[in-house]
Amino acid sequence: MIDPRRLRILRAVADHRTVTAAASALYLTPSAVSQQLNALEQETGHTLLIRSGKGVTLTAAGEILLAHTHAVLAQLERAEAELAAYAGGAAGEVTVAAFATGIAEVVAPAIGRLAAEHPGIRVRVRDAEGDESLPLVLDGEADLAVAVEYRGAPGADDRRLARVPLYAEPFDAVLRADHPLAGGDKVELAEFGDSDWIGPYPGNPCHDMVLLACELAGFQPRLVHLSDDFRAVVALAGAGAGVALVPRSALRGMELSDTVVRPVSGPAATRRVFAAVRRGAESHPLIRPVLDALALTAEGMSTG
Repeated sequence: MIDPRRLRILRAVADHRTVTAAASALYLTPSAVSQQLNALEQETGHTLLIRSGKGVTLTAAGEILLAHTHAVLAQLERAEAELAAYAGGAAGEVTVAAFATGIAEVVAPAIGRLAAEHPGIRVRVRDAEGDESLPLVLDGEADLAVAVEYRGAPGADDRRLARVPLYAEPFDAVLRADHPLAGGDKVELAEFGDSDWIGPYPGNPCHDMVLLACELAGFQPRLVHLSDDFRAVVALAGAGAGVALVPRSALRGMELSDTVVRPVSGPAATRRVFAAVRRGAESHPLIRPVLDALALTAEGMSTG
């Protein structure tokens, strides 16, 4: 009989690619993870992992078991959801991991909606960049993520996660008010090929989106200034340090006296935001109302 707790460990190792990283995510010691994996190999009668100095990779047998692991863990999530529904308790805590703008735009308003409609549900929020929230959900540190599409993100067909689209928004160009190209209603990105640029750090999903937009316009942006704080990005643009692309919702409520914001002509970078939970948990009586509140809050937000 295969212990499902060991399947969770197998998936964590497959996700993180090292025993040490998986142990950290699961709050276990590396030796405990190794012991559980050895026990799982004994239970199945197969070598599941190949260990090397660079980490671990799954064998063919390990990949087969991992595919079943996704189905087994999703079914366990469904079982927990049905038992919770049977107990009649839409009361408890849901941890939501989301990036800062997502918190302001949809999570905080959804909390207000839930307080009125589901007072028994308490939401705990964790600020996490768009590429950080999904691992938190998969590792069990958060129940729900508000994340953005990014290069390498789990796709809509990922067997570990269930997703709900929320909204999409374009990136607008931000430049100093007296910039020579600030006078038009729209800007062509190609005209900024020789400019200094301000943008997020590599690893931030918005970094990839800015690079892709500039590549489609025919140039590689010269990123001189780096910050993950869009207020800092806008301030630098206002100081004339360079130009930037910023998601439209991130500009709401900012002081823009020294800058102008212009839509981009032609294909523009678009930030697509979605909610995700572990597959099978989407019907949980605590999580379903949160997903519904996020979706209702996001209605009408898509602008790109």
